[in-house]
Amino acid sequence: MNNKKAFIFDLDGVIVDTAKYHYLAWQKIANELNIDFTLEHNELLKGVSRVRSLDIILELGKVEASQEDKDKWLVQKNEDYLSYLVDMNESEILPGVFPVLKFLKEKGQPIALGSASKNARPILEKTGILSYFDAIVDGNDVTNAKPDPEVFLIAAQLLNINPEDAIVFEDSVAGVQAANIGKMTSVGIGSATVLHEAKYIFKDFTEIDTNFIEDLIKK
Repeated sequence: MNNKKAFIFDLDGVIVDTAKYHYLAWQKIANELNIDFTLEHNELLKGVSRVRSLDIILELGKVEASQEDKDKWLVQKNEDYLSYLVDMNESEILPGVFPVLKFLKEKGQPIALGSASKNARPILEKTGILSYFDAIVDGNDVTNAKPDPEVFLIAAQLLNINPEDAIVFEDSVAGVQAANIGKMTSVGIGSATVLHEAKYIFKDFTEIDTNFIEDLIKK
């Protein structure tokens, strides 16, 4: 029985935790603008585009800004963020992810990345897992942000798999919704109370065993 499924992974918070670097980069700008920006506030930026993230921070501080200033801060934020990525290596891969990728590869299952990040490729290269992915769809390839399923639909298409045969691993509400809207199987990684719309939920990849993956392939 040679069932082929598309296994699609989000990046931030699923494969690696670059959220901390986004937070540091945004916090630097917030500090310059005298805006109080906490880790709690940072949760509002999960799965949200860079442009919208800046707007949210400005709204928090009730700061009005010209488009010119916004553009300048967006560039600055990305440069700061990228400077944190320079030293990334395989130790940044979240626990349990690598065994799942390895198992899927051994089973000949197509694997894709579906992420809003525009820095997905360099991150996968630095962490040494780029070769595991048969397709990469990132922020450079899509026009609509999650919960629009565009990023996952493109990924399934590149893998030549019907959306109904795609399994998506996501840590954000918008990502889970995007998978569901795209008629895909959603697997939430994180808090069950936050990701309750996902079909399956695990705290992290260490809770996912090969039997679960086998069952998904057979379905």
